[in-house]
Amino acid sequence: MIICPSLPDDLNCFFARFDRTDNSDNMRAQQEPSPPVLTLSPHDVRRTLQHINPKKATGPDGVPGRVLKHCAAELTVVLTDLFNTSLLQASVPTCLKTATIIPVPKQSAIRSLNDNRPVALTPVVMKCFERLVLGHLKNSIPPSLDNHQFAYRANRSTEDAVSLALHSTLTHLDQRDSYVRMLFIDYSSAFNTIPPHKLATKLDHLGLNTHLSSWVLDFLTGRPQTVRMGRQVSSSITLNIGAPQGCVLSPFLFSLYTLDCKPTHEANTMFKFADDTMVVGRISSNNEAAYRTEVENLVSWSRENNLILNAAKTKEMILDFRRKTKPFVHHPITIDGETVEVVQNIRYLGVNISHDLTWTVNTTATAKKGLQRLYFLRCLKRACLPQKLLVSFYRSAIESVLKYCITAWYSGCTIDDRKALQRIIKTAERITGTQLPRLEDIYQTRCTRRVMGILRDSTNPGHCLFTLMPSGRRYRTLPARTTRLQHSFYHGAVTLLNSTPTLLPH
Repeated sequence: MIICPSLPDDLNCFFARFDRTDNSDNMRAQQEPSPPVLTLSPHDVRRTLQHINPKKATGPDGVPGRVLKHCAAELTVVLTDLFNTSLLQASVPTCLKTATIIPVPKQSAIRSLNDNRPVALTPVVMKCFERLVLGHLKNSIPPSLDNHQFAYRANRSTEDAVSLALHSTLTHLDQRDSYVRMLFIDYSSAFNTIPPHKLATKLDHLGLNTHLSSWVLDFLTGRPQTVRMGRQVSSSITLNIGAPQGCVLSPFLFSLYTLDCKPTHEANTMFKFADDTMVVGRISSNNEAAYRTEVENLVSWSRENNLILNAAKTKEMILDFRRKTKPFVHHPITIDGETVEVVQNIRYLGVNISHDLTWTVNTTATAKKGLQRLYFLRCLKRACLPQKLLVSFYRSAIESVLKYCITAWYSGCTIDDRKALQRIIKTAERITGTQLPRLEDIYQTRCTRRVMGILRDSTNPGHCLFTLMPSGRRYRTLPARTTRLQHSFYHGAVTLLNSTPTLLPH
């Protein structure tokens, strides 16, 4: 057994335990078959170290990311042995689980402790370890488990979640005597309330390797934690519940934890992106029984799984375009005795959705953000930066804002909304002195790329909307009675495919 005085005591104990178990269990390992253990390669470890962001905050161990990045070649072998030993023993050294909590205000005016978001600073080494385990976990989960969970899924994004939710809504609104109620769920400290033992049980039911499930259980239990505000640091406590806010694995583990939360009625659809959950209730002939039962089931499921629904921040939007001869009253939803607020506009996954399904609020917010960032582009111009850097800044800071989820909202925008966004591009052209892609060209490019990704992925929930005609040369046009539905992404995508010969199957 080798003890290195420069290592923390718990790491020395960790390797010492490995030395003892490695020899004593050799005979037993030859006789009893054991489940395969995840083994990380030095190549993957080195590549992860080289991709560390050196600007990220240092964890409680005080080891900055730039040291790990610049010394990746020298540290690869040591860290590979450490990570593989941890996976073999299904145990994480305590020093790597230590976290420092920094309260980050959610809004400018702080009125209560809940107005702070607890962000956990963990060792950068552990973040690298988590990324490596995360890559394996994502590949181990079958893609067909929950088609409406869009987080951490290959070929899925917030754009897919928003587009499919809108298509489901518009399709139902296209029917007679129908309307839609959309419930936007907010969980209180979602990641911090996960019971690790219940999560491990669910991972076993998903067919995950039992050894890796045990490692996840050990990772989430026995975590020393302190709180730091300015220079003041609290005493340390040990937590055995929840996943730290800010850890790499936390959002993915939460998405796995909620895989069994599914709608019980075919008239309802649940769209999830990690902890952002939306229930779309399609209601016909004023019969809301299935929708209200769905909400009750969701509240019961949350209570059974130790998740707390925040009724104050949970919002509902009602989309009703029927021509009514007499006024119809939509009675509100209640959660744990508290009435859920009905709103006219809400921001979901970075997109502003209005109750009338117009996009003026969204484009106004987008234009405002783009105009604010044009100021910095002008500052860079005055600093005499070369044109190449100016264009690079524009693409990363301004164009990225203009094109976010553009396939979901562009075709439904008014001419004035499009002109307002195009003016930002024109201004950027004058500043950079070069021609930039028009908004319509950006939409066409993004739409084409998104469509081809959906066609290649048969597990994508939107894949079934693209069906070939018997001739095999054109895609079947989706039925639509209103122009609202015709302006949705999937209807426009079918039109784009049929009008572009190079995209059609040969």
